[in-house]
Amino acid sequence: MRVLVSNDDGILAPGLRVLEKAARSLSDDVWVVAPETEQSAASHSLTLHRPLSLRKVSTRRYAVNGTPTDCVYLAVNRLLAIHHPDLVLSGVNRGSNVGEDVTYSGTIAAAMEATLLGVKAIAFSQVYEDGHKIRWATAAAWLPRVIKRLLKSDWPRHVLMNVNFPDCTADAVKGIRASSQSLEEVGDLFDERVDPRGRTYYWVGMARAEALPGRPGTDLRAVNEGYVSVTPLHLDLTHSVTLKRLQASLR
Repeated sequence: MRVLVSNDDGILAPGLRVLEKAARSLSDDVWVVAPETEQSAASHSLTLHRPLSLRKVSTRRYAVNGTPTDCVYLAVNRLLAIHHPDLVLSGVNRGSNVGEDVTYSGTIAAAMEATLLGVKAIAFSQVYEDGHKIRWATAAAWLPRVIKRLLKSDWPRHVLMNVNFPDCTADAVKGIRASSQSLEEVGDLFDERVDPRGRTYYWVGMARAEALPGRPGTDLRAVNEGYVSVTPLHLDLTHSVTLKRLQASLR
């Protein structure tokens, strides 16, 4: 199995090392293509107005001066064009990707691009509380078993898997739970400041809004209760109920 590993935190991110190690425990054919610098909240953006470079860092490890989407796009269509990857793993992100975060996440965007290109993909994130140490050991311990179980379950085209590890020690994790995407607003706060010239400016995402408990069955509830959350995300954004109503009313 050929595995491509990417992320949105950059080529030097500790979460990338954790995921790369897990990938190498599952396959001898692992490639890493990640952004040169952090691209958090880049969403599914593709660079169109400047050239991109694919820099070789070491054997089967490359950095791209662009977004997570750029990384997967170049990896599949250029670097691995003759022999495409069988699986794309994205992350492990520093922080959760639950609820509304899904729409902003560069981590999920890398998996989304792979899915659009016809490659199975899983996005991984490690939940943590601001100011606390990130529990990378939890992700490291659970990654191989989550990947193996997901690959056995299989899933249809145009679906990607979004995995979040809870903010607890590896042995305190209660198990793996299939969850829906929470629709509750988790949100990032912004910080308003004034520069030395008296002009107001803003830092978005400087602090995290207090997490809600989450409705039963959702990704937010799962991680809050100590479970690894697995959410299948569908790329078809059409709302079928509304579509049927429109088809009837627009005849």
